[in-house]
Amino acid sequence: MIRAAPLVFNAAPMKIATFNVNGINSRLALVLAWLAESRPDVACLQELKSPDQNFPAAAIREAGYGVLFHGQRAWNGVAILARGREPIETGRGLDGNSEDSQSRYLEAVVGGVIVGCLYLPNGNPQPGPKFDYKLEWFERLNAHARLLYGCGMPAVLAGDFNVVPTDADIYNPASWQDDALLQPESRAAFARLLKQGWTDAIRARHPDEAIYTYWDYWRNRWPRNAGLRIDHLLLNRELAPLLADANVDREVRGRPGASDHAPVWVELDLPAC
Repeated sequence: MIRAAPLVFNAAPMKIATFNVNGINSRLALVLAWLAESRPDVACLQELKSPDQNFPAAAIREAGYGVLFHGQRAWNGVAILARGREPIETGRGLDGNSEDSQSRYLEAVVGGVIVGCLYLPNGNPQPGPKFDYKLEWFERLNAHARLLYGCGMPAVLAGDFNVVPTDADIYNPASWQDDALLQPESRAAFARLLKQGWTDAIRARHPDEAIYTYWDYWRNRWPRNAGLRIDHLLLNRELAPLLADANVDREVRGRPGASDHAPVWVELDLPAC
């Protein structure tokens, strides 16, 4: 549930990024280097692969970031980092399934902006229970997103959505036709989310460009630029008019020992008030 928080805008532009780190502890040095170079005001991290007691909060705070984290062993876990301040937590997890224990959603207010950090289920193999869980989780996300969109505060949904929205967002749809990321049900759920009014920041800034955020480790896909766009930043009606820029820190994917994702970011021109 969304809890009231003070609406205080920064006079300076705000940069918000999302990054599936594919293991926060094994790639901590790479993440800290990216934070120092890119200097996002807010960073949403996914796939921490770390329980809370092992999350490297001290190292992140030493780098100048306040942090909230919702960890879990194995493939899940999300975190919200805020440069030079503490994010104000407004929620963790999604309503609608009291038995869901997977750490996939965390929400906070930073500088007057509601930030929802999410790691949507992959859903493979499909069909099957993992795909059913993906679609069920997506419906709960869409229900919560509808509340966020109409809450009257600027809001962003940032994370690994594990959905390739269209064939323009993948190097070769035929190679992935059986994957959960491209299934009609997955794409339809994402389309329903956008239909609420959310703005896909990357597509708003780069409507016709082939932009990818994920390159699988297999089959030489990074050197071949055989990528997919599955990491997204969605802006509600209060935030979309303030969009100044959006892009991908593509070079981060090419570093030794890198995650299979690259960071994605938006810059917002927030007015002083």
